[in-house]
Amino acid sequence: MHTKEIIYMIVIPFLFVLAITPFIKRVAKHVGAMDIPNERKVHKVPIPRLGGLGIYMGFILGYILFGTMSLKMNAILIGSFIIIITGIVDDINPIPAKIKFLFQIIAASVVAFYGKILLSDLSAFGFYIEFGIFSYPITILFIVSIINCINLIDGLDGLAAGLSSIYFITIGIVIVGWMHTFGLDAVITFVMLGSTLGFLCHNFNPAKIFMGDSGSMFLGYMIAVIALLGFKNVTLTTLLVPICLLAIPIMDTLFAIIRRVINKKPIGEPDKKHLHHQLLNLNISHRNTVLIIYFVDILFAGAMLVYMLYDRMVGVILYSILFIIVLIFVLKTNIIVEHKKKQNNEKC
Repeated sequence: MHTKEIIYMIVIPFLFVLAITPFIKRVAKHVGAMDIPNERKVHKVPIPRLGGLGIYMGFILGYILFGTMSLKMNAILIGSFIIIITGIVDDINPIPAKIKFLFQIIAASVVAFYGKILLSDLSAFGFYIEFGIFSYPITILFIVSIINCINLIDGLDGLAAGLSSIYFITIGIVIVGWMHTFGLDAVITFVMLGSTLGFLCHNFNPAKIFMGDSGSMFLGYMIAVIALLGFKNVTLTTLLVPICLLAIPIMDTLFAIIRRVINKKPIGEPDKKHLHHQLLNLNISHRNTVLIIYFVDILFAGAMLVYMLYDRMVGVILYSILFIIVLIFVLKTNIIVEHKKKQNNEKC
């Protein structure tokens, strides 16, 4: 694959999504797919959602132009269609979380059972583990988990789209600089990068349109699929790279689960104590909060690139330092539990 082809894979979907999104915005208003402000939302006026449809259309265009038909690609397309339809329905008229979860499992099952895109074995530190029949539930769990990680982080203008773009860029650099073969994962990565950046132009603060669940679930699905496609020779390295690149959304999701378990709240119940909410509580502006999270995620991505392309030990050290810094911030805020200082002030 030549540099010119990679540029086309990024630029054509980018320009297409950039051009089609204003039209989708009008469609969203027409069908009532509007995000209405409430006490949990950050925005103050109704904003059209359904932006995920634009990203999806960019992906489909990219596949038509640059993809090749195969069993794996068919499975990815079928699963993506299930995800995008579920998201569109939810964007127009919200559906119960259990129903969305069910269709996420169905989409992931298509990838696993029909496409045979599986996390089937793992080698690390001289050990080899073959998952056998458990490959299917492990793969489905992985896909559904990543879908919901991106879905949960989608709380500020441009946040989910920006973090996803950082992921696609980093994987693209790894493909070009480390992997010397350009397969299906490369095509999808560069096409998704262009599509997501095209949408981000309309979604960055102040957002003119939101991606909605159609976008956040689709991005999570495609991120998981790209990670699985990289498991041609599954080692601890190839397993950890995509997971570590998603450090912010994964940590935020884990903290949310722990927080809700401690407070005896349903795991799926929304709240305003996510990482981005804590930064907003420090009187940091909406845009600067997003930029700070971008910056931290870029640092994590940089540490992974150092690990993959330069020196593994240096990469591990850098990543560990970043993780500790984020953990210290978390412990000093109300992300997991109410801070004692706040409780003492209430008693006074």
